[in-house]
Amino acid sequence: MIVTTKDLFQHAYGKYAIGAYNINNLEQIVGLFRGNLGKTVKNEDPTDSGKSAPFIIQISRGARSYTDKRFLEGLIRSADVVFPEAVFAVHLDHGTEDACYDCIDSGFYSSVMIDASHEEFAKNIEITKRVVDKARAKGIVVEAELGQLGGVEEDIVGSVKLTDPAQAAEFIEKTGVDSLAVAIGTSHGAFKFSGKQGLHFDVLEKIQQAVPKNFPLVMHGSSSVPKEWVARINNAGGKLKDASGVDEGQYLPAAKLGVTKINIDTDGRLVWCAIHREHFRDKPEDFDLRPAGKVFMEAYSAYIIHKNSVLGSSGQLEDVRKSLK
Repeated sequence: MIVTTKDLFQHAYGKYAIGAYNINNLEQIVGLFRGNLGKTVKNEDPTDSGKSAPFIIQISRGARSYTDKRFLEGLIRSADVVFPEAVFAVHLDHGTEDACYDCIDSGFYSSVMIDASHEEFAKNIEITKRVVDKARAKGIVVEAELGQLGGVEEDIVGSVKLTDPAQAAEFIEKTGVDSLAVAIGTSHGAFKFSGKQGLHFDVLEKIQQAVPKNFPLVMHGSSSVPKEWVARINNAGGKLKDASGVDEGQYLPAAKLGVTKINIDTDGRLVWCAIHREHFRDKPEDFDLRPAGKVFMEAYSAYIIHKNSVLGSSGQLEDVRKSLK
């Protein structure tokens, strides 16, 4: 069942964070849905209510243009039929103004993100307000971003600029946006930190105090870049030197301070890369894409279950379903 991110945030606020997972293909979609329902062995396995979680499925501009956006939309519609127990939002990740309008007009997305964070503050407000006004007319909710993360997202190279709490409050008031992605020390990609760097909880706490009560905040660039998956990639011929991510132990403390959505993209790519490298290293005679795909779907669903456990969203699905009635 497709819902809005606003529906999910109301239940999660201050208690746990919703996992927002980027997808690009069939195998990721199947693994994602199975993992969020606690399914790990066979497609016909019953849902494990103790592990099932609401989630957000994210489509980036890169994913939409990889082949044709309608392929991904069709796959998600099919997954909604195959997995009727699932409760999730469909979200455009890091959209331009034109991409947001295209998704709003499509009638498929329940949420869009307008990312004008690279613009000056006043320009960011202007662009975001236009998107909010158009989305409101269609019942679609909007996420925006204030401040800048490091790393690369699509065609935008970010230089770190932490979100100013006072500006966050002003931005929300002037745009009417439904949630706000804040820069508190995370970074896009697999190379987020060096040494013992981590999230700026002092900045996050000030932002929560400055914005309206129970206003949903979002953390981008929040993959944990697990060392075991990096090692598996490197042992199978990869060269991911010094890759590092967000400590998973920081997810729930962030959720307690108003972060209701945590974006995870890189981790899914690492699982995909490790599984496929290992498969064709160990079976060089194999040329069939399906055996590796089956292993990946199983591994990814298990990883989603793990991720939801550290986000605190595991076991929340039934309560969310009741809250929507």
